[in-house]
Formats: sequence, structure tokens, C-alpha cells
Amino acid sequence: MRTRAGLWIDHRKAVIVIVTEEGETITEIASDIEKRARGTDGTASEDGSAEDVRDRRLGNQLNSYYDRVATALRGADSIQIFGPGEAKGELEKRLEHEGLKSHVLAIETTDKMTDRQIAAKVRERFQT
Repeated sequence: MRTRAGLWIDHRKAVIVIVTEEGETITEIASDIEKRARGTDGTASEDGSAEDVRDRRLGNQLNSYYDRVATALRGADSIQIFGPGEAKGELEKRLEHEGLKSHVLAIETTDKMTDRQIAAKVRERFQT
């Protein structure tokens, strides 16, 4: 049985649509990334500047987020990735590291979409 996956992703959430002969499932994964503060108080700690600490925290949160998305895609034979910003390229690099890059068929830039629009786009891509 072939498993195909399509996902819309940005830095806040990923909406994953898994399509099999038995039907489709939609899963949403939230990134849990904190909103970045606009300013900085300029204080430093032994770990570095406040900005360095925030950047490391953001990097760790993104890594955890991409790990969860990659895990959800692990069984897919074919993967379609789309979304508005940098997250889709960052995820592609993570999937390459996980040995899944050969499963990625397409990466497209799209604006914000509803879950129904995402599912329809994935069904259209993988219609048999």
C-alpha cells in the first residue's frame, strides 16, 4: 500500500495530509515557538548576550519541531511540501539528514491556506 503525504508548513505549524488507498488523515503539529520579543534589554549572561540566548532557544525549538514533522512523514513513499516562507526549505534539509529527501517530489511556495484547501491540493497532486 502506497502512502503519500503533503504538508503545508511555516514556523508556527505544519498541516500534514497522509493519503492511502484507505483514505486520508489530517494532522496538525504546532511548533510551540515563542514569539520573539521586539527589543532587548541589553543584558548579558554567562551564556552570552540575551540575543544569542534567544537565537539558541529558537534554534532548539525549530529542531524539535522539524523532528516531530519528520517523524510524522517517516512512512511516506512520496512527499509534497508547500508553504509561505523559509520553513519548507529548512524542513527539506532536515529530511535530507533523515534520509527522506529522495521521497520529496515537490516544494512549492504558497500563501496561507485552510486545512480543506491543503487537503484538496494534496489530493490533486496524488490523484490516481
